[in-house]
Amino acid sequence: MQGFLSGYLYFLAMEFMVLVTLLSLLILVPTFFLFGHKKKYNGQLPPGSLGLPVIGQSIGLLKALKADRVNKWFQERIRIHGPVWKASIFGYPTVVLHGPAANKFIYTCDGNLLTNTQPPSFSRIMGSRNIIELSGDDHKRVRTALVSFLKLEVLKQYVAKVDEEVQHHLQTHWEGKHEMQVQPLIKILTFNIICSLLFGIERGPEREKMLPLFQDMIEGVLSIPLNLPFTKYSRGILARKKLVPIILQVIREKKKALEEQRNPQKDLITSLLSIHDNESSTIMSEDEIIDNIILVMVAGYDTTSVLITFLVKLLANNKSIYSNVAKEQEEISCKKTYEEANLTWEDLTKMKYTWRVATEMMRIDTPVTLSFRRAKQDIEYGGFIIPKGWQVLLTSSMTHMDDSIFQNPTMFDPARFDKHAPPPPPFSYVAFGGGPRMCPGFELAKIETLVMMHRLVTRFSWELLNKDESFKRIPMPEFDQGLLVHVKPLKEDGVI
Repeated sequence: MQGFLSGYLYFLAMEFMVLVTLLSLLILVPTFFLFGHKKKYNGQLPPGSLGLPVIGQSIGLLKALKADRVNKWFQERIRIHGPVWKASIFGYPTVVLHGPAANKFIYTCDGNLLTNTQPPSFSRIMGSRNIIELSGDDHKRVRTALVSFLKLEVLKQYVAKVDEEVQHHLQTHWEGKHEMQVQPLIKILTFNIICSLLFGIERGPEREKMLPLFQDMIEGVLSIPLNLPFTKYSRGILARKKLVPIILQVIREKKKALEEQRNPQKDLITSLLSIHDNESSTIMSEDEIIDNIILVMVAGYDTTSVLITFLVKLLANNKSIYSNVAKEQEEISCKKTYEEANLTWEDLTKMKYTWRVATEMMRIDTPVTLSFRRAKQDIEYGGFIIPKGWQVLLTSSMTHMDDSIFQNPTMFDPARFDKHAPPPPPFSYVAFGGGPRMCPGFELAKIETLVMMHRLVTRFSWELLNKDESFKRIPMPEFDQGLLVHVKPLKEDGVI
């Protein structure tokens, strides 16, 4: 989750920063910063050029991201400089690292060496006590609390609830429709699932009131951080101000239910309130619960919806993959009686091929490709010095597309992840991060994806209305037309 969000938010703030600094006359300060380091560490810095002050390679990288050519952009520079090189990206001198060893270094590094680089402006929306902002003991304490709910043993009991949300979504937004935009609809689904599991708020007026606020907040996070009237960023800040009292009211209602020993709903807020330290005090404050609830909402909203949207496109384009997924899902569906209509965790464990398809999808199209850190002190890595204050950039897709790790990396092949296939080297597949920075929402994303795939392929067939519809990374993949599809219920095709 932290890898997703830190790269996700940082990219947007830095894009804005580039625009501002290009218009700014205060160019001497960053220029001194850039070239001062160059003199001090001459001969020890990685190869590569810092380019023009402030601008550096930022514009080229932004263009590559928006054209979905970021892999090629990095590959060209790795070919010239090797796996460790320097550049100036988004106004800061940066060391770019590549390879499984680099992934391991980033994801397992001591917090005293590297820190996440979430821009201060984003704390206005995300809050200052979210897990990305925390380090040391505070980070461990909050992560432990979040993982206590998001671990597999707990999430297994929520499969039926996720299934109910998916079925209601399909009945409301897909049944009776012929043409639709997939990506916006999947975002609504992920919001409803998150709302149910995190807040314990079922369908109704309260959830409907939260949706537009949440959407404004997300748009604010994904906009230029310019706090002027009528800007998306300003609306995002206002949405947070309106959303926080709603979350706070939910927290206090659930706290009261726990104190009165009423049978509370099992959700993330209740779980966080139920965890106590040795002195019987809750280990998370109300502010920490609020900020981390918002963080999990943002992390789960776009990343899972992007994966599901990519899978919808894949199954429309690849009939062989679609046929194999549909066969696996039909076998599960046919064995269930009417009384066993809802999916269970045992059903999901049988969806091995479907999850291999999803895993391969994330290898080729990782939802978030860039992960930024900041050196808290001089670091020696690979025979070079990373100076204190410099950025460290990791791009996970580079190991995913490395032909020395994955043979024919551009070919879509779910068999790479078959149980009989040799596993990829440690830290070479990092779609969900790795080590202590492994996304704690991984298992929830897996449940959402498998349930949605099951219900889709057993109830509908679909075709792309624009087979050439492209997408750009801003920084998350966003289809130009929302992924337009023509949908038909399977019974019309004579399948069931």
